Amino acid sequence: MPISLFWTRTDTTGSDHCLVDDHAGLTARGVAQAVDPVPHTCQYEVLTDESWTTVRLEVTTEGAGWQRTVRLERAGDRWRVTTGEQGDLDAALRAAGRPPVGLPGTDDPDRLAEALDVDLGGAPLFNTLPVRRLGLLDAAPDTERGLTVAWVLVPSLVVVPAEQVYTTLGGGRVRFASDTFRADLDLDERGFVRDYPGLARRAG
Repeated sequence: MPISLFWTRTDTTGSDHCLVDDHAGLTARGVAQAVDPVPHTCQYEVLTDESWTTVRLEVTTEGAGWQRTVRLERAGDRWRVTTGEQGDLDAALRAAGRPPVGLPGTDDPDRLAEALDVDLGGAPLFNTLPVRRLGLLDAAPDTERGLTVAWVLVPSLVVVPAEQVYTTLGGGRVRFASDTFRADLDLDERGFVRDYPGLARRAG
């Protein structure tokens, strides 16, 4: 992998390091760690085609007494979702005073049919996917694009459809909005996040 990206979380104690090849679409693998809502490690691998449309995402999250996996794979115009679980994340959450989250994955993959992108909770790399796929690096300021993503929550690995909007601001900045949340992202010349206010900042 020719690129190494490292982010320090600013919303909690944690970090994210990934290795990336972006010469023909994206191939990347990374490891993220955070202490909230319970201490956990998240390992991920993502692959897109040359148009930056996501083809596959594999994620494993693990903490004391539990492990979860999810695999999303594009099959024609549908997503195939495969999951695994060992131990009991909900028990760990209850012990930490947090509500349970239920099973990983989704009981209705058809809800994800419109999604061409995936978004992994807490991982700044995944904002690059729609930025590159939609050509927002070269778009005029105030260009706005709405999309549906397959959003993978961490550490639960529950998968839900989410509506997102990206708006170019100029100067390497893009506004990201989803529901009532918004953040102005600072990107480098290849579209990778340097600063995600309220979430993470890149080192180096």
